[in-house]
Amino acid sequence: MAKIIDDETMENVCILAKLSLSGQEREKAKADMQKMLDYVEKLDELDTSGVVPLSHIFGNANVFREDVVTNGDESVAMLKNAPKAKDGQYQVPKTIG
Repeated sequence: MAKIIDDETMENVCILAKLSLSGQEREKAKADMQKMLDYVEKLDELDTSGVVPLSHIFGNANVFREDVVTNGDESVAMLKNAPKAKDGQYQVPKTIG
């Protein structure tokens, strides 16, 4: 039998979720949570011994491509656009005293 959602459990949920519920809202939430627990209990009755576990429903294998560099190192060309460069880096005015 599924655990019964009591007032103490509901209070703990409200504290953890930082919810401020009125009495009517609390009773509605308690009933909804109880329905969820009852449904999970019903699912536990199913015989899944012959079912293969899976991580997702799609049969795709790894569809990622290999990482291949196509543009190379363009740092020298980029530094030609800099107003000032020093030691292979952009040189900018000092901003911190």
